[in-house]
Amino acid sequence: MGLSPALPAYTALILAGGQASRMGGVDKGLQTLHGEALTQHVLRSLARQTRPPAAYLLSANRHLDHYARWGHPVLPDAEAGYPGPLAGIQAGLAACPHPWLLVVPCDAVQLPDDFAQRLLDAAHDRQASSAADPAHWHPTLLALHRNCAASLDAYLARGGRSIRGWLADLDHQPVYFDQPFANANTLDDLARLAAP
Repeated sequence: MGLSPALPAYTALILAGGQASRMGGVDKGLQTLHGEALTQHVLRSLARQTRPPAAYLLSANRHLDHYARWGHPVLPDAEAGYPGPLAGIQAGLAACPHPWLLVVPCDAVQLPDDFAQRLLDAAHDRQASSAADPAHWHPTLLALHRNCAASLDAYLARGGRSIRGWLADLDHQPVYFDQPFANANTLDDLARLAAP
């Protein structure tokens, strides 16, 4: 099950399908920073990885045509009503063409260049790894083996909605980074990131 250093292929899933309630309900993945959508910043950050993705998937539930302009498959949730990030991850695991799926929210606009390498290495011979920094655990910054799909399907069928709750049932390894991850959870966060 583990990822060999000689076999770097994995798929990246960008989560942009939420309600963005802390942003007033706007489509967060399409909000702009320095003239470009947040999703574009994440795509660029992933392309700069020391171990870049072999494929990309975009989880979105609004403005699907706009997301499709970036040339990657766009996956709406199977269930209506914005059931949460696990629904996007479920769709990503179902569509993932590689054994490993790297999950990144659309507001994680400044990933370290070794982010993917470190998460995938930590997930070697496990089911999952996720990122943490000095202040926070970030369960949506996640590497998952495709064999987690059945566990996630069962968890969602029981009514589960928490990434933390689901990861508690997996063979999961946190990965610690020295610097906090910049993200844009609110419009004020976005303004701070945009400030010179």
